[in-house]
Amino acid sequence: MTKNTKAGILLIVLLVPALAYVLLRGLTQNHYQLRRYIPVIDSTNGEPVIGKQVNDFGREVEDTLFRTVPGFRLTNQDGGLTDSTTVKGKIHVAAFFFTRCGTICPKISGELTRVQDIFRDKSEIIFLSFSVDPEHDKPEQLKAYAKRYEALPGKWYFLTGDKAQIYNLAQHGYFLPVVDHGVTYGKPDETFIHSEKLVLVDKAGHIRGFYDGTDKKDVDRLILEMRVLLDIYKKQ
Repeated sequence: MTKNTKAGILLIVLLVPALAYVLLRGLTQNHYQLRRYIPVIDSTNGEPVIGKQVNDFGREVEDTLFRTVPGFRLTNQDGGLTDSTTVKGKIHVAAFFFTRCGTICPKISGELTRVQDIFRDKSEIIFLSFSVDPEHDKPEQLKAYAKRYEALPGKWYFLTGDKAQIYNLAQHGYFLPVVDHGVTYGKPDETFIHSEKLVLVDKAGHIRGFYDGTDKKDVDRLILEMRVLLDIYKKQ
């Protein structure tokens, strides 16, 4: 075997994997998935309900159906009304807080400021912070709180209104547990849902993740999974 023949074989051996890699990169796409939470349960047998839905690849399939976050109509920090049309066709992150909270709420709101800054130019992402102390948290309190955490107008909404509606949203819409560690203010009945969880919701209203808003590493996971969700929609 001549030197030229050996050199040719070596060149082919080196080039084939490189060419295969380039072709695969050009002809395929990486697809990521995020799990959905809270399946629809058939009350007659306790089993998840199966039906037609669009999966993360944009294809209609027969699969488990999942519950969606219900509609709402509440007052925002500017004194106007914000309802579920605000989140229609958008990805949103939900949190439950109150302005008088001096424990976990400042940590959560600080982390949300960081997340907001990362996605400030993504118009399809918004943030909702629901006050669980609506009797105290009027628009003026929410406005001051929003300013403190540099909330962007039209990007991050602080919401107040009917207490029953807010608590129903927390427990039966976003599926956050009632955590009451003796947090009371003034009146004997002033006890509040006190969850550290942030909830990621997709454009269809399905919950895609729960995160500890006081834990930077878990909020980093939220940021990563928000990027994954953006990538999923981009490739559909």
